[in-house]
Amino acid sequence: MSTQNVLNHHSVCVLFGGSGFIGSHFARHLLTIGVADKIILADIRPPLADAWPAEFSSHGQNNERVQYVPLDVRQPIACSALPDYADLIVNLAAVHREPGHQPQEYFETNLLGAEHVCAWAEQVDCPWIIFTSSIAPYGPTEDAKDETSLPVPVTPYGASKLAAEKIHMAWQQSKAGRRLLIVRPGVVFGPGEGGNVTRLIRAVLRRYFFYMGNRLTRKAGGYVKELCEVLTWLMERQAANGDGTVLCNFTMDPAPTVEEYVHTICRVAGVRRLIPSVPYPLLLAASYPIEALSFPLRIQQPVSPVRIKKLVHSNNIVPGLLRQAGYQYRYTLESALMDWRRERPEDWR
Repeated sequence: MSTQNVLNHHSVCVLFGGSGFIGSHFARHLLTIGVADKIILADIRPPLADAWPAEFSSHGQNNERVQYVPLDVRQPIACSALPDYADLIVNLAAVHREPGHQPQEYFETNLLGAEHVCAWAEQVDCPWIIFTSSIAPYGPTEDAKDETSLPVPVTPYGASKLAAEKIHMAWQQSKAGRRLLIVRPGVVFGPGEGGNVTRLIRAVLRRYFFYMGNRLTRKAGGYVKELCEVLTWLMERQAANGDGTVLCNFTMDPAPTVEEYVHTICRVAGVRRLIPSVPYPLLLAASYPIEALSFPLRIQQPVSPVRIKKLVHSNNIVPGLLRQAGYQYRYTLESALMDWRRERPEDWR
């Protein structure tokens, strides 16, 4: 079955949180492969101009194929600018950066957003929702965990995402014929990401990255363009199998180690770096005064106790469903980073 046949002709797709990093890539992917005739980007912020190639006029905003609608999922969705039907809803709206938010903020957006998106899906009788969750519900783990493992979230973000999954599941189960695809990605990286992997690249290239006993620490993650391919591949499979709810981890297989990320970054950038090792307690101790001094001065800097702690704990997540179903990856870690650097070299400076 081709992806084009999964959705109805003249399909309308509404992407809540669609202006963000993953949303802009997935919207482009849907348009490029011909799945969606109309994309609605419902988000609290407008799309970034450079997130859209020239072939989608007005930078992806308000043309015949893509429309931006300002919307806050923390509030009940009663927006006249939205269509009165949707063939597919993609719920990407989330507060996710750690550190950066108060605990209640994760729940305000991730739980209320799930409730309001599902209520709107009920209102317009949408048959299909894709929800991007996270591997955070598993908690940090040195032992391999797949989709059958018990989630044990240890952060407000992980707990809010797990609860949001349950809200979407209740929507799917409340009426026959509905489909729900839940994907739990590791760190998603690529052009325009501006997150953990971008910070790692710059730290390595600018010579302020240090090992701290974490060379073999596994960090589950994958390329954003691979995630787009996986989502539509899973949609095809879900439609063919007639599954109501599908839960799938998304990461490279196996999850790369910190050392593999670092070595691959150096190869792709064409540089050599001798990465020193610093004792973890020393680096952690230094991060507290650095953050204490930079915060009141509003200085943006990559060192924080939360990020240092995360770097030494594995997220050893296994893409069990993708492995069992025989998904063929399009990108290796090296080819993904090469594609990223070729498309957006400014992220590598």
